[in-house]
Amino acid sequence: MRTLFLPFILVSAALFGADDITGFWKSMDDNGNPQCVFAIYEHDGVYYGKIIGTYDEDGKMRDTIYSPSGRAAGVVGNPHTCGLDIVYDLQDGGERFSGKIMDPSKGKIYNCDVWRQGEYLILRGKLFIFGKNITWYPTTKNDFPKDFKIPNTKKLTPNVPSIY
Repeated sequence: MRTLFLPFILVSAALFGADDITGFWKSMDDNGNPQCVFAIYEHDGVYYGKIIGTYDEDGKMRDTIYSPSGRAAGVVGNPHTCGLDIVYDLQDGGERFSGKIMDPSKGKIYNCDVWRQGEYLILRGKLFIFGKNITWYPTTKNDFPKDFKIPNTKKLTPNVPSIY
């Protein structure tokens, strides 16, 4: 009986791909304080992760795509951090999405895998055989300032910067 279900499971994974990763996700520091809100979106069959806003030490979102102030020191031209796609080239690999992630402060690029684990999004940055998992949390309306206009992910376009 198990042999009949195995082909069905394999075909289902191939047809339907990985769980949906699109939406807004919040990263937290090691102390549980919010760091950034990312929009994961699809553009021309490829997935990207754009920084929408960053939080200050008081947990208030101060730097946003509408009023950016922080700069990406490790990126050519030192652009604003908000609005950059630091997760990019994510391709649906069945159970996970695989692509690249950039550290905009250091200008380093790593391979990464992204997948859903229940309500959370797991991002694994990898360097050779080493890696680190980071958990991103779903956002709520309260994660944004009251007057913040949440962007439509269907209208976002990639802005992948070059590194030095």
